[in-house]
Amino acid sequence: MRVLQRPFYGWWIILVGAMVAYSSGPGQSFTFSVFIDSIIEDTALSRTAISTLYAVGTGLSALMVVMVSRLADRYGARTTLIGAAIGLGLACFAMSAARGPLLVFSAFAALRALGQGSLTINSTLLVAQWFVRRRGRAMALMGLGFPVSVATIPPVANFLIQNVGWREAYAVLGVMVWILVLPAALLVVRNRPEDMGLYPDGADVPPPGEEATDSVIDRAMPVLTSAKFWILAIPLSTTSLVSTGLVFHQAAIVAEHGLSASVAAAMFVPYAITSAGVSLVAGDAADRFGPKWVFAAGMLTLLSGMALALVMGSLALAIVYAMIIGASGGFSRIVTSVTWAHFYGRQGLGRVQGSAVMVSITASALGPLPLAWLQAQFDGFRPGIAILMVLPVAAIITVALAKPPGRGAQVEAVRAS
Repeated sequence: MRVLQRPFYGWWIILVGAMVAYSSGPGQSFTFSVFIDSIIEDTALSRTAISTLYAVGTGLSALMVVMVSRLADRYGARTTLIGAAIGLGLACFAMSAARGPLLVFSAFAALRALGQGSLTINSTLLVAQWFVRRRGRAMALMGLGFPVSVATIPPVANFLIQNVGWREAYAVLGVMVWILVLPAALLVVRNRPEDMGLYPDGADVPPPGEEATDSVIDRAMPVLTSAKFWILAIPLSTTSLVSTGLVFHQAAIVAEHGLSASVAAAMFVPYAITSAGVSLVAGDAADRFGPKWVFAAGMLTLLSGMALALVMGSLALAIVYAMIIGASGGFSRIVTSVTWAHFYGRQGLGRVQGSAVMVSITASALGPLPLAWLQAQFDGFRPGIAILMVLPVAAIITVALAKPPGRGAQVEAVRAS
């Protein structure tokens, strides 16, 4: 008699990860962009001042991500996920009550650290533990929560702002985070397949070569002091820097082209749809060809989107622009999720992934500033966008010349087996 096997439990981890990715929205730039004009009007802070506070708060939050990722290595991502979800909800409430530069700055830092940083990295670490051979596809499926968040949270937030106020809108988002994340984290999440007597990908044996790779890398491989880490980490943060700047100032950029704030908010829908579709393709490509080729495709896509931002003079072009920037985000999300586990293995992954996320968050912190400053100098966003177009080109060249850190060849053997 044939015994039916239960579905691999890792698929439940992916589902929870997608909910976590969705719930990171209140701490992401695409949500905050909807609130900027209301915050400026309410607090009397200038756009440059808001950008500066946002940058400093985001930069400080990067340090917290390193701490959280190391705690995830020690206590498990499930524990740190629960703590991050509770904290993000509280940060939303703090933002709803923030008055004055100091409180706004503190709320920024908390939202970025707990939303963009801590909540997101825990879902990535969980999926990286449960999947090895199919890691790219698993990350793509988990990442679908992010474009759904992009598509739904900004319009909902805009509706709430118009009808009940921006402070009340952030309070509603805080409640949403608790409802979506906490029950699933408590009842469903398990840190590693080995905790349930399983192996990654639902296999009958551990991934080939993993034990040797993980043990050597975990004990001997430097991270922040490694030049090879930075050669990868800085280019991989290009999308964070450029896209954050574009999204942060999206309402003002489209207004410069004669389009309304409602159009700016609605652009997140095609952005999200394209991002979701591209991430699925990119996940499969990362499993087949490795992350370098996916990264190059993402940078070329980002470059074309920036070029279109210079001439975006109609609704149709705005939609195409949103789709292209969304596609670049889909590529980037897979690359940043897969690369570090791909090169360093699963053991001690938190300290590596956390360091990489720290660099990415720092880049996103800087993203709004150059565009805000250049806009003030040239009385428009086009010159700043044109100047930043050099960054994707430089990133492609750097990553093409980069070699995997340390035992990357062994990890490559695991992927290819």
